[in-house]
Amino acid sequence: MEQHSSHSAPNPSLAAESTQSAKRKHWWIWILVLLLFAGLFYWAIAHKQQGQMAMAGGRKGGGAVTVTTATAHSGNIGLYMDAIGTVTPFYTASVNAQVTGVIVQVHYREGQMVRKGEPLIDIDARPYQAQLAAAQGALERDENLLASARMDLERYKQAWAHNAIPRQTLEDQEKLVLQYQGTVKNDQGTVQYDKVELSYCHIVAPIAGRVGLRLIDPGNLVTSGSSTPLVVITQQQPMTVVFTLAEDQLPLVIEQMRGGKGGLRVEVNDRAGQQLLGVGKLTTVDNQIDTATGTVKLRAEFDNREGKLFPNQFVNTRLLVKSLENQVLIPNSAIQHNGSLDFVYVIEGGKAVMKNIKSGTTDKGETAVTGIKAGDVVANSSFEKLQNGAPVSEAKIKLPSSYAETYGSSAR
Repeated sequence: MEQHSSHSAPNPSLAAESTQSAKRKHWWIWILVLLLFAGLFYWAIAHKQQGQMAMAGGRKGGGAVTVTTATAHSGNIGLYMDAIGTVTPFYTASVNAQVTGVIVQVHYREGQMVRKGEPLIDIDARPYQAQLAAAQGALERDENLLASARMDLERYKQAWAHNAIPRQTLEDQEKLVLQYQGTVKNDQGTVQYDKVELSYCHIVAPIAGRVGLRLIDPGNLVTSGSSTPLVVITQQQPMTVVFTLAEDQLPLVIEQMRGGKGGLRVEVNDRAGQQLLGVGKLTTVDNQIDTATGTVKLRAEFDNREGKLFPNQFVNTRLLVKSLENQVLIPNSAIQHNGSLDFVYVIEGGKAVMKNIKSGTTDKGETAVTGIKAGDVVANSSFEKLQNGAPVSEAKIKLPSSYAETYGSSAR
């Protein structure tokens, strides 16, 4: 019994040794895994660096970068101020009824161009013709009474000269003549007023322009003093555009206007800025700045002969403040940007040399720059492949005749 129990009891020292051996095996496994990951990472970095070096070596020794070029040239460019404007007619007439009556005839067509004084609407004039006839009758009656009183006054004067009547009778007759004179003046005023009322029954165009949609029809009753217009007329030629500029831009505009350059050129384009709608001149600047927006209103005038400007139309305006002369001009597409810095690649000796420039006014696809001179050839494509000092070859392209006429030999 004692021997059986001694053989079946576990040995504590052997169990501890087996546990430590298992832990050592697990540590070696983790170390091998970490070494494997480190090797893979090192291989990936080395492979990437070799690829970059191979690309750089291929770029350096594998051939020149093919680019299109443009030649900087000397020329003039306009300094413009862009703004959003609203087309505003010189005159807009809302014609309202000034008498009460029934519409008997409408002479105009919707959208018709009318001249000043052209018939538009007729209102039933018979009641006003009757009033005028009554007033003219009263005037005629009172004029005859005045004439009779004046004849009696002459007789009384002669009788008074012979002491045939008392002086009071003569003075009464003089006052009676004055009363009739006042009555006649009142009748004349009534006749004139009735004539004006009668004229309101025949409505004519107060200005030349285009009429809008028809708002009334024959048979409609209109009332005097109604706020509803019978017809609206807007002048189409000439037309004005009202636009706003920031108050910081105002001093330069005023300086140019005071320098004998009044009527600065203003171009108007459609809302998308694609189509030129007209060219006019600046006529006036508002007399105060809007403190809420910090802007000032300006008005430009256009002849609008083609009728492209329409009342209340939103447009893009370009105010030509002045023309900058003898500027170095290059295409906008040749200018590259690095944060706040602008630069170009100048082609010198078959290589692209990066030069910092300062960009100025931009107009019609060209920008005035400083930092290079007229005649310098600059890269105008393949910027993703260019580096400072990289060899380049110029691409030979055939330009359209219209482009050559515009830029001449300045573009290559």
